[in-house]
Amino acid sequence: MDIRVDQERLREDLEANGHIGEVDTEEGWGRTVLTGTDADREARDRFVERLEDAGLEVRVDPVGNIAGRWAPESADPDAPPVASGSHLDSVPEGGIFDGPLGAYAALEAVRAIQESPVEPERPLEVVSWTEEEGVRFGTGLLGSSVASGVRTREEALALTGDEGNTLGDELERIGYRGEATVDPASWTAWLELHVEQGTVLERAGVPVGVVTAIAGIANCDVTFEGEANHAGATTMDERRDALAAASEFVLDVERAAREQVEAGHEAAVGTVGRLGVSPGANNVVPGRVELTTDQRDVDGEVLRRMIDRAAASADRIERERPVTADFDHYRLTEPSRMADRCVEAATAAADRAGLACSRMHSAGLHDTANVADRTDTVLLFAPSEDGISHNPREWTDWADCANATRVLAGAMANLAT
Repeated sequence: MDIRVDQERLREDLEANGHIGEVDTEEGWGRTVLTGTDADREARDRFVERLEDAGLEVRVDPVGNIAGRWAPESADPDAPPVASGSHLDSVPEGGIFDGPLGAYAALEAVRAIQESPVEPERPLEVVSWTEEEGVRFGTGLLGSSVASGVRTREEALALTGDEGNTLGDELERIGYRGEATVDPASWTAWLELHVEQGTVLERAGVPVGVVTAIAGIANCDVTFEGEANHAGATTMDERRDALAAASEFVLDVERAAREQVEAGHEAAVGTVGRLGVSPGANNVVPGRVELTTDQRDVDGEVLRRMIDRAAASADRIERERPVTADFDHYRLTEPSRMADRCVEAATAAADRAGLACSRMHSAGLHDTANVADRTDTVLLFAPSEDGISHNPREWTDWADCANATRVLAGAMANLAT
């Protein structure tokens, strides 16, 4: 059945959360909530209070992940739960939807199911992950990575921020270094609702996206070493220009991604978004350039082909130009496939609600990418106005928030009955 949600209740939750860590901006609605800060504690306290108001039993694990559990009389309390949620932390001067929409939509979905005739046969859980953005402690998707076994709690708690305080110290200070367990392997399914952070849904005029795959990411560090010298006195045939060499590499990364798109792999992208040029003076031939690539696709083989192309480009440039090229492929996050049964549960919920939905991929990483290694998952998108995110001008219409939450609630009910 179609599960009706309370749009105003969801809006009130998101607006109240949006005032926590609120910052002055010329346009839009900005908030800064970094992990382990006083604003983080306030956001967590309010979220826990709202979970408890809805009759959920709350627990906190050692890295601060929060989970609220509702086990109705109709459910087998020992059955693996259906879980949903997202995160409450933000980037500096971020918007009010990225993360909190998914956390509070999961709560609203449970409240809506409580108020419906549906009788779940298994418990429902609402989760908020710690440090999704990775701003303060340098590692994104941190809480879900610990819960999913990607890294140990000891490694996570020892991470330090700019001020030298560890994650463990700051969670202890704000009262969210718990002792309970949040284990995705114990769930039958995981669902996450997030703002799209792109324009696919907006351009199509579709209110909900159902993600079938999350793109994998490859990062490579490349250093081109030439020789710094006088820009006027050094003739062109004497130059060992590291930036000119790096420029060829940047274009090769772009070309490799475009070729994959032309071959039918539409999700392929390749970017060099960071260049460190030394010595960095307009009258000096650059002697050293450090850069980092960001290459993504939903097909692991395509991703590896782009990495190989980048390595081959560095080798070629080193042979053809008087520079050295140090290539380090230091990260490969494999693509994540969503579970067919969860995708079908979401599309069926959209159909029952009379809402069009688009099957699509996610170019951005979300906590669901970690959870997908432990249980069946699906990621849902709500439209983003102009595709803007990580910015005070980030906006998703309240009706779109509610419609996406209806689909989330319907999918959770499908999977719990």
